Amino acid sequence: MRTHYRVASLSWFLLVLVVAAPLAATTPPQANNARTITVMTRNLYLGADVAQVVAVLTDPDATPEMIIAAVSEFWAKVRFTNFPARADGIAREVAEVQPDLIGLQEAELWRSQTPADFVMGNADHVEYDFVRILLDALAARGLHYAVAAQEQGIDIELPGFLSEAAAEAGELSEIRLTEREVILARTDLETSELKLSNAQTGHFATNIEFPDLGFVVLRGWASVDAKVRGKSFRFVSTHLEADDEGVREAQAAEIIAGPADTNLPVVFVADANSNANGDATSPAYDSLINSGFVDAWFEIDPAHVSSCCADELLLSSELPAASDNEGRIDLVLFRGAHDFSALGVSLFGNTASDRVFNGVTLIWPSDHAGVAAKLQIHN
Repeated sequence: MRTHYRVASLSWFLLVLVVAAPLAATTPPQANNARTITVMTRNLYLGADVAQVVAVLTDPDATPEMIIAAVSEFWAKVRFTNFPARADGIAREVAEVQPDLIGLQEAELWRSQTPADFVMGNADHVEYDFVRILLDALAARGLHYAVAAQEQGIDIELPGFLSEAAAEAGELSEIRLTEREVILARTDLETSELKLSNAQTGHFATNIEFPDLGFVVLRGWASVDAKVRGKSFRFVSTHLEADDEGVREAQAAEIIAGPADTNLPVVFVADANSNANGDATSPAYDSLINSGFVDAWFEIDPAHVSSCCADELLLSSELPAASDNEGRIDLVLFRGAHDFSALGVSLFGNTASDRVFNGVTLIWPSDHAGVAAKLQIHN
């Protein structure tokens, strides 16, 4: 996704411190009684755009007051975009297709500490645990999912006010963001239908770095090996870098040489930040295709569609917003053609009826659409 937060660090006693064929598509004759797997990729959206915070943090003339003001404004936007409300909309999407495996990007953990002590990394009061909130929303709909693999990446903590009342009282807190890449798996299937093993996670060796700040925008991936009625494959999920083409290409290469380097068939889902429709961001996508991956979307429908992005506050009249159309950067790929074929693909969370009420107005469930694909598994 477009998450332009990639950073952070402080001085002033702050140490470090950042619609196509439906899934119910007609099954081809050779798929009769075949094994199938339904997968989904879903960027949950951290809740605001940190570009303004980053701009202040990297400004050598910024004062502590400027940093606090920027962080406080950012947090107010996170509250406005109300993940508990958005999680219900995302759970509604999951209920529609009931994917076997889901790759979540920006599965954030927001924590705070009051009063601020300017010690980085020790805020532990949970404000929003996106994974827990989503699992509860799924359970409320009678759906059964659990975390199969989880990678922790960026972890930042900065001073700010949690509310206007706190600001008026001068009650300063620290606000901590921990970003996670998470794989969810269904738990209500018979053990013979979906067996999981060998959960793995890893960080990329190549990331955006801010030497003057002493900060690395750490990103990574998660994977799990799955077996469906005797057929095994590896499921990999990641979130490639948005703000640097060279770093994004290097991370795609690390996926190819890392978790995708297996004798098992591979299903790969991602917020790749690399447009499958073709533009200046496409080299990372092209490298994945050139390494043998097949794009499930193009297997079903050659039309170009877009999956990103809404505006920062999720209020845009359309998704993607005309001013922020980044193409189809949310991907479901598989390798290879002799192991899988696509039976159906769909976008979710991108029509007006998908919006949710945040307590003030209707907003999108995320700044991305979700993408789901149903795959036939060949013998």
